[in-house]
Amino acid sequence: MISEKMKPLVNNNSAIRAMFEEGKRLASIYGAENVYDFSLGNPNVPAPAAVNQAIKDILDEEDSTFVHGYMSNSGYEDVRATVADSLNRRFGTHFNQDNILMTVGAASGLNIILKTILNPGDEVITFAPYFVEYGSYVRNYDGVLVVVSPDTETFQPNLDEFEQKITPRTKGVIINTPNNPTGVVYSAGTLERMADILRAKEKEYGTAIVLISDEPYRELAYDGVEVPYVTGFYDDTVICYSYSKSLSLPGERIGYLVIPDELQDSKEVFNAATIANRVMGCVNAPSLMQRVIKRCIDEQVNLEAYDKNRNLLYNGLKDLGFVCIKPQGAFYLFVKSPEADEKKFCEACKKHNVLVVPGSSFACPGYVRISYCVSYGQIERSLPAFAKIAAEYGL
Repeated sequence: MISEKMKPLVNNNSAIRAMFEEGKRLASIYGAENVYDFSLGNPNVPAPAAVNQAIKDILDEEDSTFVHGYMSNSGYEDVRATVADSLNRRFGTHFNQDNILMTVGAASGLNIILKTILNPGDEVITFAPYFVEYGSYVRNYDGVLVVVSPDTETFQPNLDEFEQKITPRTKGVIINTPNNPTGVVYSAGTLERMADILRAKEKEYGTAIVLISDEPYRELAYDGVEVPYVTGFYDDTVICYSYSKSLSLPGERIGYLVIPDELQDSKEVFNAATIANRVMGCVNAPSLMQRVIKRCIDEQVNLEAYDKNRNLLYNGLKDLGFVCIKPQGAFYLFVKSPEADEKKFCEACKKHNVLVVPGSSFACPGYVRISYCVSYGQIERSLPAFAKIAAEYGL
């Protein structure tokens, strides 16, 4: 009954989600407090109180037929203007409402821009390790995902290999900074060199290559680390943003695309993206959540809670002999597996009710991802279990 295109997706069901379901099963047996589930990037830090209050105020103060009704497929004009003004204040940009398209989270934004620019057989480059669904999103529009192998010393993009893999069929490049799963922030120097390479290749091949920056973790950066705003480096850039992490709203599915005027054929691209939003079945971003974003544009989650978790888990695992770089952003540790087959290591962890995700899910075998957007108490309780695992491997 199901399509041939869906069969491999069903067979290769996300290891992240599978581990999450395993966590629920183990919790039913051993009790939730005795299972240490680090699989899913589901924020434990609550949304700011102002978000909940805004929802109540909107329902009390705004016309319900307006709040719950249709609007332009690109979103409410005043919400888009508010987003543009916020970006301009923070990053020195010069966007307006006609550069902002409200989306059903960053995943929808990625699908919208890929549907807008890809012809069958066009190539999209990304850098391992990367979020596993990028491949599915590109294949949705009969594109080809081209993967650049990881630099496991720094986890900055491997730009020498990147330059070699750009071809006349390259239509897009997806980057993710702060990065899932490593927590690395791409430096200004990295982005400058990437932009130089892309400009040279556009000139060499006479093509347009869109740099697509996937930014659900932009606001989650630590120790004063700056996350460079990518449109300042390369004209043919599109930003995909989500409030899932910055406001702890993953289930509300609200975000936006930035399509700058500097992008080649920007007005045509924006109009096509607006239509893509409709024909993909999204129609428009959730109306109530758009109104919430207008009122909460300057709100932030409690970053100190994530930072506290980061330091406890990183220092705890490092003291036990595990190896990983300290994340600069997001809420993940990417830890080197003590054995070459990290899937076997995941199974060894599971015997101690510790659930982590294999790095092969991110095209980077030999590592595991540990999500620390959990309670501080869970991390504290898990450290003795990690100590037993470390002892088993002689760390």
